[in-house]
Amino acid sequence: MAGRGRASGSWAVALCLALASTASLTSCGDLADTARGRVQQVLDRRARAVLHHDERAFDATGDGTQYANLRAVPLTDWSYRLTSLHRTGGTATAGAELRYRVTGYDSAPVTSGRTLTLAAGPQGTWRVVSDRPAAKASQQLWDQGPVTVVRGRSSLVLGVGQSSGTLHGYAGLADRAVPAVSDAWGTGWSRHVVVLVPRTLDGMAGLLGSPASQYRGIAAVTTGEAGGSGRTTPADRIIVNPDAYGMLGGLGKQVVLTHETTHVATRARTDPATPLWLSEGYADWIGYRGTGRTPAQAAPELQRAVAAGQVPAALPTDRDFGFAGDATRLAQAYESGWMACRLIAGRWGEDRLRDFYVAVGRHRHRSGAVEDALRRVLHTAPGAFTDQWRAYLRAQLG
Repeated sequence: MAGRGRASGSWAVALCLALASTASLTSCGDLADTARGRVQQVLDRRARAVLHHDERAFDATGDGTQYANLRAVPLTDWSYRLTSLHRTGGTATAGAELRYRVTGYDSAPVTSGRTLTLAAGPQGTWRVVSDRPAAKASQQLWDQGPVTVVRGRSSLVLGVGQSSGTLHGYAGLADRAVPAVSDAWGTGWSRHVVVLVPRTLDGMAGLLGSPASQYRGIAAVTTGEAGGSGRTTPADRIIVNPDAYGMLGGLGKQVVLTHETTHVATRARTDPATPLWLSEGYADWIGYRGTGRTPAQAAPELQRAVAAGQVPAALPTDRDFGFAGDATRLAQAYESGWMACRLIAGRWGEDRLRDFYVAVGRHRHRSGAVEDALRRVLHTAPGAFTDQWRAYLRAQLG
């Protein structure tokens, strides 16, 4: 790498000397700025071609594979901002920030770091040779292959390597999840969801930018920014693990999609102050609401622990929800959160449960958030609530 840097530097010095000898007023900085400007121009043309569905114009900017993969995706915005450019002779590597919005679903752009390889053409022009995720950025679905799009009443399902029939099945589940969530949470949210279905678990991991081992056995996750402004959320995505999801029965699939849809609905009211036992427990509570599933059926791992006299001493911490940890501990964490929300809904009422969730999310910091909401909304204290929850576990699962 050092040798390459010296060669590039020597080339630059030689070029500057040559320019100086011809009395040119152009500096090396000017040349760099010119190259950056022309690369930004080709990226701008590429973006316009995407938005105008102009495949010929896209191909004129270089490699057309990306367009073929994303041609079916409905897009309102698509733009690149050049962040770096390193040129070596007739080739260059560019860093760029891609910003895009899915039409009708994203209230704010999704931002993704990209690395582009370019080749110099005649008269200072550039062509894109490749466009891939930056080193520490996650993949976009179209990086994995051609995207198939299915529209539901309240959902948009994007898949790679999945049949249209399979994707219609996901759309049906999502369309049932949206009104189920609104019935419990209320209608003050977008009431639509975007579901991404990659080909495999590895594809899911690529979309999340993490090792596949962290999501083995996890049927789906929801991505997005916590603490959105007002009633809007930026750009949530429900990402499915087709391997684990395919192992579920019909009820299990519906519960999972309803759970994840709850995260989309509650995103604007979820803050770093919200503990995972509450956000995950509430999502499970809505997921199981109306299914008739008993605590023993829906919380088997916790039931086994309670039956053995191992009643948890406290509500689970955020650490207990780590995907890479022990599977039994993870299951008990989810079940414990669900039982806590079930207790609140049964003792104080469903409206009060929602009010409690909102009250916790109003705090900017974790410290004191739950305690304050318990006092203001449920008129109880942490110790008393924990005792009630433990007694509830014994009564329902013992």
